[in-house]
Amino acid sequence: MPSAKLRALLLDMDGVLWRDTEPIGDLAAIMKKIAAKGLRTAFVTNNATRTVEQYQEKFLGFGLEIPAEQIHTSAKVAAHLLGEQYQCGGHVYVIGERGLVEALQEKGFKNTDTDCLAVVVGLDRELTYDKLATATHLIRSGVAFIGTNPDRTLPSPNGEVPGAGSILAALEAASDVKPIIIGKPERALLDSALAQLVVQPAEALMVGDRVETDVAAGQKAGCRTALLLSGVTSETSARAWQPAPDYIEKDLERLIDKI
Repeated sequence: MPSAKLRALLLDMDGVLWRDTEPIGDLAAIMKKIAAKGLRTAFVTNNATRTVEQYQEKFLGFGLEIPAEQIHTSAKVAAHLLGEQYQCGGHVYVIGERGLVEALQEKGFKNTDTDCLAVVVGLDRELTYDKLATATHLIRSGVAFIGTNPDRTLPSPNGEVPGAGSILAALEAASDVKPIIIGKPERALLDSALAQLVVQPAEALMVGDRVETDVAAGQKAGCRTALLLSGVTSETSARAWQPAPDYIEKDLERLIDKI
């Protein structure tokens, strides 16, 4: 266990705070308990389909007012990193939904298939063969290939359905090029949150419900890690993960009581 004093929590959302429209516990009470322990919070999600404003609205529905700067999505971080590289913006080809398109627009990037700087890919529930073909041609021509997140599936009422990672897999197979991944298990999303909170990695606890993304990203970034059994990972899978998370707990409230 790291010896640095714990100062902040990096919280995944789906499977940690809620399941779709259902909160996992009394979120307002849990957040008060976190604040009472003197811990700061940031929210980190691989989901690139929603805007930060849409997440703020969702939080409000659970009785929580969360400042925009505390919400870090893979779309927001992808747009920020691309904006650092191309400060004047430019043309990009986007396979994705509103959250990704608007994040890129805010950084001066226009969604088009001509004179592209990059192909940027997230979950797109209106995906077509033509979109895949256009992206493939661009990637094969040498355009940068960026993926918001590698999640192969998403939970649904009828079971697992394809996620952004499935689209990336199709494009990788067609182009013979591996995407640059922004979201977890890579560390860019966590680095964004750590910078916003002004804390060192060893002072933060990454809390998630997937070992292969949340825990892996936390360990890669040098944070402490907690795996909650309130989402998609079974206790057997959680305990089999190496190196082991620092905490394995039933849900966020149980975790807060332990730290």
